[in-house]
Amino acid sequence: MKFHRYTLEDCHEATGVVLVIDVLRAFSTAAYAFSRNAKEIRLVSGIQEALDLKAKIPNAKAMGEVGGLPPEGFDFGNSPTRILEHDLTGMTLIQRTGAGTQGAVRAVKVDVMFAVSFVVAQATIAHVLKLKPGEVSFVITGGMGNDEDVACAEYLEKQFTGQIVEAPHFIQRVKSSRDARQHMEDHPQFPYADLDYCSRIDAFNFSMPIVRENGQLIMRPKGSP
Repeated sequence: MKFHRYTLEDCHEATGVVLVIDVLRAFSTAAYAFSRNAKEIRLVSGIQEALDLKAKIPNAKAMGEVGGLPPEGFDFGNSPTRILEHDLTGMTLIQRTGAGTQGAVRAVKVDVMFAVSFVVAQATIAHVLKLKPGEVSFVITGGMGNDEDVACAEYLEKQFTGQIVEAPHFIQRVKSSRDARQHMEDHPQFPYADLDYCSRIDAFNFSMPIVRENGQLIMRPKGSP
């Protein structure tokens, strides 16, 4: 199996099976939202786009951030800690973030796409392996300088190829990454607990495939086979 890495700048060239990674925090928050029984998550690139879509869909809420903080009119931010405070049963979430959702929206040539973070790593690997791809592409949405996203790509690659993985090493990389510094002062929208939630490897037994339906990108949890 061959592996390729892209960023937001060139992910429009990614083809085949593509794993869009955002550890801190979009696709960790998404997984925790599903754990609170959210029905689906629709991924968009713009703030107004999110608000307009929210207005069209019954029982929909907007979730996400600009600069880490929820924009005006959004119901939820981008924090696993905060999203766990809510019962999301049957709810459609419209997610807009500065990195994760941008990678999904920009990856326009893919055949199969998954949203990925550490918390859904093994389930994602299991579903990708069932597809028997010769190549897998990672979209490092935070850029190659975002060590938590690079670490996740490295973790997945090692697992795909059967290498020995020392989980504590990867957990520490999340907690000592550049973006983790925002959580050190325990701001309400950057709770320190987020670092723990985002580094819980295989916290859930579902993957998060993203499909295109009627021109929209929709993510729904898929239980582990």
